[in-house]
Amino acid sequence: MSKVEPQHLQRQAYVYVRQSTMAQVERNVESGERQYELVDRAVALGWRAAEVVVVDEDQGRSGKSTNGRDGFQGLVADVGLGRVGIVLGIEVSRLARNNASWYQLLDLCALTDTLIADSDGIYHPALHNDRLVLGLKGTMSEAELHVLRARLRGGSLHKAGKGELRLPLPAGLEYDETGRVRMSPDEAVADAIATVFSYFDQLQSARQVMLRLLEEDRKLPRRAPSDRQVRWTTATYKAIHDILTNPVFAGAYAYGRKRTERRVIDGVVSEHQRRAPREEWHVCIEEHHPGYISFERYLANQERLRANWRPPRGEGGGAAREGRALLQGLIRCGRCGRRMQVGYSGKTLVPNYSCVRGNQLYGTKRCQSAGGSSGSCSMPCSTRCNRLGLRRRSVRSSWEAQTTRRGSAPPSWSSNARRSTPNELAASSTPANRRTGSSPAHSSANGNSA
Repeated sequence: MSKVEPQHLQRQAYVYVRQSTMAQVERNVESGERQYELVDRAVALGWRAAEVVVVDEDQGRSGKSTNGRDGFQGLVADVGLGRVGIVLGIEVSRLARNNASWYQLLDLCALTDTLIADSDGIYHPALHNDRLVLGLKGTMSEAELHVLRARLRGGSLHKAGKGELRLPLPAGLEYDETGRVRMSPDEAVADAIATVFSYFDQLQSARQVMLRLLEEDRKLPRRAPSDRQVRWTTATYKAIHDILTNPVFAGAYAYGRKRTERRVIDGVVSEHQRRAPREEWHVCIEEHHPGYISFERYLANQERLRANWRPPRGEGGGAAREGRALLQGLIRCGRCGRRMQVGYSGKTLVPNYSCVRGNQLYGTKRCQSAGGSSGSCSMPCSTRCNRLGLRRRSVRSSWEAQTTRRGSAPPSWSSNARRSTPNELAASSTPANRRTGSSPAHSSANGNSA
């Protein structure tokens, strides 16, 4: 007995087409053709060609989640609205590779009397036996993805353990004809990389190396992981730090230096990478290939960078820091959007908010600064708030939140509250009276950083 009934034919038939990567779309042509031929099957089941909708917006998207799969999400929405009579896919794994998305579709199909068809047959999710078969197929589809990943992961780790897994190389190193790693034959590229290590030995600071290169107007070679071409760019702190912290320049083969973490941001699951400590690397083979420095020198450089490092001022997060500037970690520059660092000057320790991060990272000019009041409020006046691109209301709410955490009562916000005079503002903005730092005990923010 056919499961296709007249009420199903009165609605549309949806053909879902998907391949996991764009490489599969380009190379696995036969698979794509088989999926598009499901249109003819829908017509053979009784639907008119005009009533068959092809959903192929998810080509090149993985089925492990619904994020970014607008086609699948639209299909599920139309099923819930009762517009779909049957959903056709060449196999269950094309629709979903995780049970959460798969069972959501099954539940909606059961409620709205919608059929599901694959290459094996036609199923009605409202029937117990059909639901059992579809559930098993969904579970096997999800397990298949896990098995494939584990197999590929195991092969990669085994090959990496022997130092034979080919990894992207930064500018300054490349593969020869036999697949071995060698130093770049381009003398300009090799000299630029060697200069970074030489300057770091002299200056003991990555930021000072950046300033020296900028002063000498020297460029650095860079290569993107997906690009073989070397491009010359202005020296930045990140570029220098990447060179100093990459063990491949020390002749070591390292695999598994990063970990992928999942975070939920605004209701969306996103993946982020973090650097793992050297003890947690999967593979580290010393003297694997020629390097610019020895591995012992590389380890000494890491200790030097670590000794230079200190937590960014004003970005401590939870607990309030010491000092009278109650907006530390909250106030941002109205020009570039970076967090402003706080420092104190004078005998009365007047707070001063400065945007110096661009100068530290890229050697650019300082963006701007503003002095706080010399009174007990330690709060920039409305003129300074406007200069920083802030609204007084938002500043007040942030300040009151900090005050509540500190356990002190906020000062009066009435129009009679004392504000700094123009002379006081000018005095607090004088370069001679300014010192950048997060507290009297901290040193200047202009000092060397890692």
